Amino acid sequence: MGLFERNPFGHILFLKKWLIRIFGALTHKRYRGFNDLQIDGSEIIKSLPDKNVLFISNHQTYFADVVAMFHVFNASLSGREDNIKNIGYLWQPKMNIYYVAASETMKAGLLPRILSYVGAITVERTWRAGGKDVTEKREVNPSDTENIRIALEDGWVITFPQGTTRSFKPVRKGTAHIIKQHRPVVVPIVIDGFRRSFDKKGLRVKKKGILQSFTIKEPLNIDYDNDTIEQIVEKVEYAIEQHPSFLKVIPAEEIEAQEELNRLRRY
Repeated sequence: MGLFERNPFGHILFLKKWLIRIFGALTHKRYRGFNDLQIDGSEIIKSLPDKNVLFISNHQTYFADVVAMFHVFNASLSGREDNIKNIGYLWQPKMNIYYVAASETMKAGLLPRILSYVGAITVERTWRAGGKDVTEKREVNPSDTENIRIALEDGWVITFPQGTTRSFKPVRKGTAHIIKQHRPVVVPIVIDGFRRSFDKKGLRVKKKGILQSFTIKEPLNIDYDNDTIEQIVEKVEYAIEQHPSFLKVIPAEEIEAQEELNRLRRY
């Protein structure tokens, strides 16, 4: 890698690599120390092609979810089996990992702008602005979908198809259009425990001793020619366990009992 070699978005790879190393080292204890990240399915990561892979996941915090994925992906590619022990995997990270994020989120302060350099594909949300839902949806910016295409052609893309950290919100059809148009390998990920571990932004540890789960599933079986947008949306909802059929009311005392059990498991 040359000192000033750049990716398709103009980011200097040498600088990006050091940002991944530094932020990876600073955040490692958030998933292996303060809390415990339970990983399942890391062998799937090692079997994926180098390009045109789309990861779809439920969303619980703005940044902690993505940071965990960078840890898990690089650890898996370095031979770790369902764990992120020994952060040596950060020394030679995979450089063509990108993630889709709202433009307004990535512009809200210096730290988000730095994290954006690590691999954000910023998009303008058509249904939300200034932290509130809008009544009149805006037109999709063509450059947003073009940037996702470029990222898929260069490597792996992480997206949160609900477009929000709130559970059981509908999957946006834009994700289905991307899948149908660009035909990527679609890998579902289901996470849990991040909402209890971190604040909404995912920058501050809110509670320690939480067992976080990170499940990587087999790639989706999609008929790119014959599946409709609605069928793909439904497959995505089931895959990331956000279909309404998964919704159930959990009593507060049951949640507290589970958290206590998770703390005991760590010792």
